[in-house]
Amino acid sequence: MNKSREWKGNTGGKTWGQKALILFFRLLDVRPGYCIMACVVPFYMLFSRRACNAIYRFFRKRCGYSKLQALVGTYKNHYAFGQVILDRFAVFAGKKHFFETEIIGDEHFRRLTAGDKGFIIAGAHVGNFEICGYLMHQNRKQIHALVYAGETKTVRENRARIFHTSHVRMIPVMHDMSHLFAVNDALQKGEIVSMPCDRNLGSAKTVACDFMGGKARFPTGAFALAVHFNVEALSIFVIKKSNRKYTVYVDPVEIEPSAANLSKRDKTELYVQAFAKKLASVVGRYPEQWFNYYDFWK
Repeated sequence: MNKSREWKGNTGGKTWGQKALILFFRLLDVRPGYCIMACVVPFYMLFSRRACNAIYRFFRKRCGYSKLQALVGTYKNHYAFGQVILDRFAVFAGKKHFFETEIIGDEHFRRLTAGDKGFIIAGAHVGNFEICGYLMHQNRKQIHALVYAGETKTVRENRARIFHTSHVRMIPVMHDMSHLFAVNDALQKGEIVSMPCDRNLGSAKTVACDFMGGKARFPTGAFALAVHFNVEALSIFVIKKSNRKYTVYVDPVEIEPSAANLSKRDKTELYVQAFAKKLASVVGRYPEQWFNYYDFWK
C-alpha cells in the first residue's frame, strides 16, 4: 500500500512477485494463500503504521469499538483485504470458477441494460468491486470502467484479458483529465460507465455528507454525469461472504421526484448524499471490508 495521506489505489508488490503469485495459484488452490496471509498480516500492520492507524481509528470512532475490539477489527480488515487481493490473482491464474456469486437486485441491472440509454455504475472501496467484472458476464452494453492508471504491467494486462470476456473496457484515470472525453462519449452512445464514488478521480468537486457518525466529502463526478446526461445510477457493492462466495448488492441511487425542478448542482448533491447513505449502510454491516486506508473523514 501507498503510505501517503490518501492511498492511491494500486495493488502493491513488484512485478516479479505478482507473476510468482499467478504461477502459485495455477498450481495450488487459493486457500493456502489465505493461510500464509493470516501469518503475514501482523508484520504488515507493524510496518505500515499509517494505514493501520487509519483503520484502527475507523473502528474506534466510527464503529464505537473498544480498544481491543478495534485492534482485532484492524487485523480482520487487513486479512480481508489480503484475501480479496489474492482472489484477484487467483482469477488471473484461471481459477474464477472457484468462486460463487449471488446477485441481489440483478433486475435493476437487467432493466437498464435492456434500455437504449446508458447509465452509471457507482462503486466504492468496500468489498471486492473489481472482481464483479471478472465473475459476471453480459453482452448487452459495453461497460467502460475507470481504473487507476499506475498499476503494474502484470495487473493491467491480466485485467484487460479477463475484462474483455465480460464486455468491459478500461479507461485509465489520467492527470490531464482526458479520461472524461471517453466517459462522455460512452454515455452519449448509450453505454455504461463504472467508477468508484468514494474517492476523487482528479476533480476537486465534492459534497460533505453525513457518513458513519461524521462528515466526509464525496466526489460529485459520477452523479454530475448522471444529471447532465439524464441517466440513472446503480450502486453496486461486492461483499466477500466466505472463502468461495461473493454477494453482489445492486440498488438504484435515487432522489425524491419533488427534486425534478431543482438545479443540476442541487440534484447532483442529493444524488451524492443518497449514495453516501447506501454506502454507510453497507459499511455498517461489513466494517471489516472497508478498504480506505487513510483518514476518510479528515
